[in-house]
Amino acid sequence: MRRRISALAVTATMAGGLLFTALPAHAATTDTGRQGVAARGAVTVNIEELRQQSAELKAQAARLDRDGRHAEAKRKRDEANALDRKIQAYIDAENNA
Repeated sequence: MRRRISALAVTATMAGGLLFTALPAHAATTDTGRQGVAARGAVTVNIEELRQQSAELKAQAARLDRDGRHAEAKRKRDEANALDRKIQAYIDAENNA
């Protein structure tokens, strides 16, 4: 599922510090095959890919907890929660645009 977000919504999100922090470079960048779309003021974000990354981080946290590495597990859970907040911000920005 691909979502398009207006440039204004992306700018507002970036100003709020919610965008691109602790996010892999390939997850939230513009689609290189759609540079024309980005030039017209829209950014394409793959929400399903971000959700998959969040699920992987949560699974890693569970494994680390089972291994007794609780501090590392907490960091992974924090990363997953931050990613979940970003996903929700993308969805909210699209719905309010």
